[in-house]
Amino acid sequence: MKLSSREIVLAGLFAAVISILAQFTIPFGPIPLTLQTFAVGFVVTILGKKTGTIAVAMYLLMGMIGLPVLAGGSAGIAHYFGPTGGFLVGFIFQAYVTGLILEKLTFNYFWSIAANLVGAFITLFFGSLWLKFSGGLPWDTAFSAGMIPFILPGAIKAVAAGYLGVLLGRRLPFTKLVYR
Repeated sequence: MKLSSREIVLAGLFAAVISILAQFTIPFGPIPLTLQTFAVGFVVTILGKKTGTIAVAMYLLMGMIGLPVLAGGSAGIAHYFGPTGGFLVGFIFQAYVTGLILEKLTFNYFWSIAANLVGAFITLFFGSLWLKFSGGLPWDTAFSAGMIPFILPGAIKAVAAGYLGVLLGRRLPFTKLVYR
C-alpha cells in the first residue's frame, strides 16, 4: 500500500485528535467509558477507510511505545494485555469496517451513523472476546461485562461520530471523500 505524504500527515494529525479525545474518561468499573470509540468513528468518517485506519494504528502504536495517549493518560504495552486490550485491538477493526461500509455505500448522515453503529459493536465484540479468553470467563459473563453495559453509551457515541463526522467532513477542504 503506497501512502502519499498528505495521507501520512493527515493520519498523524488525526491520531493526535484521537489522543486528545481519549483523555475524556468516565470511570465505570474495570473498563472506563471514554471518547476513544467516538474518536475512532469520527476520524474514519472524515478520512475514510485507508487513512482513518492508519490514524488509528498510529494512535495505538503511540500508546504501545509509552506515550500517554490512551484513556486517562495511560500508556504502555501492558494495557494491550489487560482487561482493555481487546477493545484497543478492536479499534483497528472498527476503523476498517466502518470505513469499508462508508466507501461501499456513501458518506451521508444515515450510512455514517449506521456504519459507526456497526463499528462500535465490533469494538465491544472484540473487548468481550478478550475478556472471555484472557480472564477465562464463561461466554455469558464475558459478554455481560464487556458488552451489555456499553451498548447504549456506544450507540450514543456512534451516532454522534457519524453525524459530526459528516458535518465536519463536508466543511474540511482536505477531504477527498464525497459527502452527500
